[in-house]
Amino acid sequence: MSTAHQISSVAPKSVAEQVGIQPGDMIKSMNGVQLLDIFDYYYMAEEPVLDVVVEKSDHSLVEVHIEKNEGEDLGISFENGLMDDYKSCHNKCMFCFIDQMPPGMRDTLYFKDDDTRLSFLQGNYVTLTNLKDEDLERIIHYHLAPINISVHATNPELRCKMLHNRFAGDVLEKIKRLADAGIEMNSQIVLCKGENDGEELERSISELLAFYPHMQSLSVVPVGLTKFRDGLYPLEPFEKEDANEVLDIIHQWQDISYEKYGSHFVQASDEWYLIAEQDLPEEDRYDGYIQLENGVGMIRLLLNEFREALDGEHRHPFMKAKTFSIATGGLAAPFIKTLCDEFMEKFPKITIHVYPIRNDFFGERITVSGLITGQDLIAQLKGKPLGDCLILPHNMVRQQEMDFLDDVTVQEVISALQVPVDIVKSSGQDLVKRFLS
Repeated sequence: MSTAHQISSVAPKSVAEQVGIQPGDMIKSMNGVQLLDIFDYYYMAEEPVLDVVVEKSDHSLVEVHIEKNEGEDLGISFENGLMDDYKSCHNKCMFCFIDQMPPGMRDTLYFKDDDTRLSFLQGNYVTLTNLKDEDLERIIHYHLAPINISVHATNPELRCKMLHNRFAGDVLEKIKRLADAGIEMNSQIVLCKGENDGEELERSISELLAFYPHMQSLSVVPVGLTKFRDGLYPLEPFEKEDANEVLDIIHQWQDISYEKYGSHFVQASDEWYLIAEQDLPEEDRYDGYIQLENGVGMIRLLLNEFREALDGEHRHPFMKAKTFSIATGGLAAPFIKTLCDEFMEKFPKITIHVYPIRNDFFGERITVSGLITGQDLIAQLKGKPLGDCLILPHNMVRQQEMDFLDDVTVQEVISALQVPVDIVKSSGQDLVKRFLS
């Protein structure tokens, strides 16, 4: 294992820059401790006094003395974000989305990470199945939190079956160790029809709620099924009646949890309400949108932000007539259409076309905007009235490369559709601002 870690960048005017640390330098040790990974770095970097051994580009060693405020950021980024190899997933989950990808896509889309350090750094969800005892002790020692855990089922036998891993049944034991140490956690369940729903879902909610408040929240999302499932475990999509049964269970446990703890704890992703044809809950149900990245409350937040921003705008008597188009997934499209109608009623010189994009690439059951490909955009928008600008949500595009999942670039979409494209952040305020710009 490497004991030197190369620096990729140093923030301007940072502590590191002030003491002469430069991009390309290698960190050998801090206060005499060789750093195994990013956990060690963050722990050591909290110290107000540091003696850092740096290997320069000419391989000379320099000891740098640093005095700073406790917790002050050094301003260093590393070539390897973890300062160690990434841990991959050793499970073979019956619902794994990566196993449902077609061949021929970029290599990074096939990597299955299951690294607890990415849970701490980026909010990724991990199964804890490849977590060794010493890894667990390091989390506890450094008090790294929150840790986001893909539970799926608390029934040991069922979890082993779903993850296709005979060692996966001890998740509650690991959660208990983390909770006893005061580590904050969040959890998720990918629900599979006829597997971990019904009574098993109730069992999982009940057993995870027992760790509240250390287990802060639980999201329940329906399994995503693409058309590329040949040879995989047979799974069926949830229908309207199924979704209503799932929501009944979740709402029941929300009431139990709220009465006992003042928190709703378990949350249903937005897809459940669309499938069940139920109205979205009000904002208070989402407990501050703690599970937003799992698609829980994203549409409610968008609705509230957009309407609040729209209410704050006044009519513009000299506004020029403009026409916009928005492309999005089938899940959000009807809600965005409602918002755009409200906007056009207040600003009649603005015309907005909303186009739900059917996911022909992955299959029609995939309805989220983040999985829309460039080729589907081009095929379905060709010849449509797109106006002065096509607006796309930022989660549809890889930001640095400005391309879609199928490697079609934004520039290729612009060329094919002959319309300017604007990538807009997903907040309601940003959307209102774009319409008025």
